[in-house]
Amino acid sequence: MGKQNIRDMDIVRNRALKQLLWVGMGSIGMFFAGLTSAYIVRKAEGNWTNFILPDWFLYSTITLIVSSFILILATKRVKSSKAIFLPLLSVFFLGVIFTYFQLNGWQELSAQGIYLTGEGSNVAGSFLIVLTGSHLVHLVGGLIALLVTAINAKRNKYSSENYLGLEITSIYWHFLGFLWIFLFFFLKYL
Repeated sequence: MGKQNIRDMDIVRNRALKQLLWVGMGSIGMFFAGLTSAYIVRKAEGNWTNFILPDWFLYSTITLIVSSFILILATKRVKSSKAIFLPLLSVFFLGVIFTYFQLNGWQELSAQGIYLTGEGSNVAGSFLIVLTGSHLVHLVGGLIALLVTAINAKRNKYSSENYLGLEITSIYWHFLGFLWIFLFFFLKYL
């Protein structure tokens, strides 16, 4: 098998992996579209507890935006054959901080009397926790991808010609960022 055939196979493989990622993100998007649609319909029926979204959710939004900018920087760096381990590690830790802020937000919601289920719970709080919790579950997948990508970067597995793992992780992370920004404004202003 010649070098051109191997290169052609790599191109096909890379396209297939990106297409799988887009299908997965489309499924996640549809999941959240269904939840937000149900939120709107259920809110219109009444018996809805209004809540104040804790500032922790704003802090987590800012953290996720900063992490996306660092990830863009990492992608530019790899294209220039520069080290990307530290930027990737920074994005990973910002993702952990995002998680910490979310947990603090849930704790503050609990102090407001907003619960997922049980005595004193209301469907508004249940929707809020399911929406934010579902996003957090998907973000954990992004954290795992970031950790694997950072380890691969430390092992010098990426170059200016080969950085598919970084590219796929970046696309997914940015998707999660856009999804969170949508959810934040949806929950804050709807």
